[in-house]
Amino acid sequence: MTHVCRYDRLERPIEYDVETSKRLPIVVKMRIYVYLLQNLNSDLLQFKMHALLQLSFQDKRLAYKDFAPSRSETILGQKHLSERLWLPHIFFTNERESSILGTDEKDVLTSISREGNVIISTRIQATLYCWMNFKKFPFDQQYCSTVMESWMYNTSDLLLEWEDHMPISFDPDMRLTEYNLEDFWHNTSVVHSDDVNLRHGAFKGDYSMLSYTVSLQREFGFYLLDYYLPSMMIVAISWVTFWLQADASPPRIMLGTSTMLSFITLSSSQSKTLPKVSYIKVSEVWFIGCTFFIFGSLVEFAFVNTIWRRKENIELKKVNSKYIIKSTLTPRPSRRNLGGSLSNESRARSCSSLDNIVSSTESVRNGNGTVNPGFNNYLTVHPNLPIIRTECADNVSVCSTRSTNDHVIDIEKDKEKDAPTFTTMTPQEIAMWIDRRSRLLFPGMFLAFNALYWTFVYCF
Repeated sequence: MTHVCRYDRLERPIEYDVETSKRLPIVVKMRIYVYLLQNLNSDLLQFKMHALLQLSFQDKRLAYKDFAPSRSETILGQKHLSERLWLPHIFFTNERESSILGTDEKDVLTSISREGNVIISTRIQATLYCWMNFKKFPFDQQYCSTVMESWMYNTSDLLLEWEDHMPISFDPDMRLTEYNLEDFWHNTSVVHSDDVNLRHGAFKGDYSMLSYTVSLQREFGFYLLDYYLPSMMIVAISWVTFWLQADASPPRIMLGTSTMLSFITLSSSQSKTLPKVSYIKVSEVWFIGCTFFIFGSLVEFAFVNTIWRRKENIELKKVNSKYIIKSTLTPRPSRRNLGGSLSNESRARSCSSLDNIVSSTESVRNGNGTVNPGFNNYLTVHPNLPIIRTECADNVSVCSTRSTNDHVIDIEKDKEKDAPTFTTMTPQEIAMWIDRRSRLLFPGMFLAFNALYWTFVYCF
């Protein structure tokens, strides 16, 4: 049947429409059985597949029911038989490397029925490209496709179709170490080739394409035990400095720097297995947050150590967080110094005002020593303001003031009663107070960060 006198293996099977007598494209049915899916290589963006690819079509030139009516068995052969037949040219469009037709006798099985139905079963091994999105790494879900197209014949000569019954199946014993196979689906489409899209070389036209996609969910147990739990422990170790005394610089510095270096080493070892992408991954958000808490413990130590080494006490209006932080950042002078400076300013102000009064009264006297009658040299006394009598010595700069208004004296007494009372704290007490608050503040903020982080991971 395959003699060169009656069979040309370079020419595709020809079938005509009975009504229009036009040449019809040959329909090639496809089925694939996946033996093995090796884990995705995140760095190279590829995965490996071992599968059995089965192509079936009808070639009426090979129908032998009229030549050997007594033969009912199907003709079976291996690779040597398929080399004598016409075969559709199929290729993987997203392949890195593949051996679709096999190189050994056992990799190809050829079957020819009495009606000329040909089935070519080929074991293939292919490395395929898969674009991956790592925004939610290591809680990501990847979608990897296997795309097959007709290489030589366009849609006017050949059409690829999936088998009606179970076109894609997987080995029930197949297991993945890092991913779980969640779902899969197949698709049939047509791709256009032109001068811009040179996927088919110099050939132009529409080509039939089949594809199937697998959904792989990453198992994050490894990352939880090797990255997340150790990073939580490192952050918790950095909080031990809050229980050490503020002036214990060597142990606190050593503890802070060692935890920071350990965490940087942990995060860098995890990032080496991933490609350099431009967006921020969920794992990077976690490591940035943990780095912030470790760095915050170092900053807290520098802050309390600076306060501990102060010499002067700090006066507070009230012993609470608001006034302690405010007085620590901008310490106010003591009341004694504040009162002395205010009294000196008031004395200087009284003396300068008396000098102005004397100079103004002397300026209205004429040359005879008499007072100009047109000028009122008496001070105008308002009913609501006290009259201040100031006595100053010639060589003494201290002035004493008296108030002759009893109402003003009462107001001053009321102001003294309403004046706020101050509490004095030593710098060491403030440093220990900040450490005590940090023991609760940092764990509370870290718990809030965890709540937001894991809510985003599982809900978005």
